[in-house]
Amino acid sequence: AMTSYYMAYWPALRTTEGAAQRVQEDTMRFASIVEDLGTSFVSSIITLAVFLPILWGLSQHVSALPFIGPIPGSLVWVALVVAAFGTVLLWWVGIRLPGLNFENQKVEAALRKELVYGEDDPNRADPPTFRELFANVQKNYFRLYFHYTYFNLARYASLQSAAYVPLLTLSPSILAGTLTLGLYQQVQQAFGQVASSFQFFARAWTTIVELQAIHLRLKKFESFIPRDQEPIKETLPEATLL
Repeated sequence: AMTSYYMAYWPALRTTEGAAQRVQEDTMRFASIVEDLGTSFVSSIITLAVFLPILWGLSQHVSALPFIGPIPGSLVWVALVVAAFGTVLLWWVGIRLPGLNFENQKVEAALRKELVYGEDDPNRADPPTFRELFANVQKNYFRLYFHYTYFNLARYASLQSAAYVPLLTLSPSILAGTLTLGLYQQVQQAFGQVASSFQFFARAWTTIVELQAIHLRLKKFESFIPRDQEPIKETLPEATLL
């Protein structure tokens, strides 16, 4: 559907920088990522439907939360707060990544285009021009490496810290002797499943950043569509299922 839509305006879009890549590669990657995120999201919802009632029931064995006191369904609320905190943290830390990925596509496309022209024209892709274009690619990749370094440190620290939350949450009950080892293991397993489902966005944030970058490129590409013109009536043939 996306390909047919863009090709309807192809006469006006063909001169846009990276038009072929937007129509072929970005539409494919956008659809593939949305599909993968969708199936993962449904899987998380199913996991929550199974383990959320279990964790809510196990919360009755928790006498009180540290610094807060007794709360109905306390373990569920703790898992939700931890996941929300991790998601907001990663959004703040990785706020520049979509723009950098968008810029990376631009410098790579400029280099690739010059090399393609150089296949037919000996005056194109000469060493000075290539070095300049490749230096832009290197510079942007170094920026990506730097920002992804602290982003991944924050991401892994957030996910690993969440594993210790059940122990801290249950510490008053453990010290009071109201929680047995068997119950603790049940709580830890159920809490891990629920927390992992709540942390769907945190765990998939790298993929979401890539999707955001593709979305930025496609929106920029769509901005060149002339709104005052009717598209051509031809559409792509329907795929035949064998």
